[in-house]
Amino acid sequence: MGGEAILIMKILLLGKNGQLGYELERSLAPLGEVVACGRNEVDLENLSAVQDVVRRESPQIIVNAAAYTAVDKAETEIDRATTINSDVVDLLAKEALRLDAWLIHYSTDYVFDGTKKNDGYSEADATSPLSVYGQTKLAGEEVIRASGCKHLIFRTSWVYAARGNNFIKTMLRLAHERPELKVVCDQIGAPTSAELIADATALCLYRLKTDGVGASQLSGIYNLVAAGATSWHAFAQFAVTEATRHGVQFCAKAENILPIPSSEYPLPAQRPANSRLITQKIRDAFQLELPPWELHAQRIVAEIVSSNELSLSRTDG
Repeated sequence: MGGEAILIMKILLLGKNGQLGYELERSLAPLGEVVACGRNEVDLENLSAVQDVVRRESPQIIVNAAAYTAVDKAETEIDRATTINSDVVDLLAKEALRLDAWLIHYSTDYVFDGTKKNDGYSEADATSPLSVYGQTKLAGEEVIRASGCKHLIFRTSWVYAARGNNFIKTMLRLAHERPELKVVCDQIGAPTSAELIADATALCLYRLKTDGVGASQLSGIYNLVAAGATSWHAFAQFAVTEATRHGVQFCAKAENILPIPSSEYPLPAQRPANSRLITQKIRDAFQLELPPWELHAQRIVAEIVSSNELSLSRTDG
């Protein structure tokens, strides 16, 4: 690219079948030619295969939406999580440097320990992951920065979508099946839709495409989450309330979703209590507005209900 604006953009997207990858294939399409790869096209645990696809396509942009995200299984599948979240990322960063391409990568609030009391985390705050998943995602960040390639690393949190398995779908299904639910109330963060992350990514890439020489100054880590914050408990109540508004009949109404501390719901991997991320940096650098988390959550609940994928009983038939 040689410091000039990208006129014809070729984008290699990895992880097209995930929640985020599915939305990215849509949002990136207006920017240029998108070559989208899922597990059928490239085995992420085969580094040679990953390298082959990059060298075959020679993209100007590599968007890595692929990740090992089984947070609890990662505690025992350490090698697999490390391969996908760190080793593959290291390879992509080196290939991006060789091609003079941009690498777009997604990280997580789990790189922090969540002990900060009165504020969210900025990009400059010290990292201290509590879990293997968080450690491998942080390792991915570090190899990108060490490579010297041009990059955008987006730290996200509590990602969900109408497609795939996620917290909203789980809560709606359980509330439909059970008269009472218990959900942790002492973990705070910003539910962020894959749709929002994908659209924001496309807007950022458009800025890179048009900025030319100045684009390289935008390389770095950015927090990318919806505005506001809530607890998992309140998020569950919100989802059930919204679905009820669309005519769904539940065994457990919102008031039957009870708050519990994390200590009453132990899991193999420890979660950060405070997952709030400050987004001032990305909003200033890319002139983005990040809407309140409720906006996309309302849309996604409506989409899930209308699809009837979960076979939810509705009063409107």
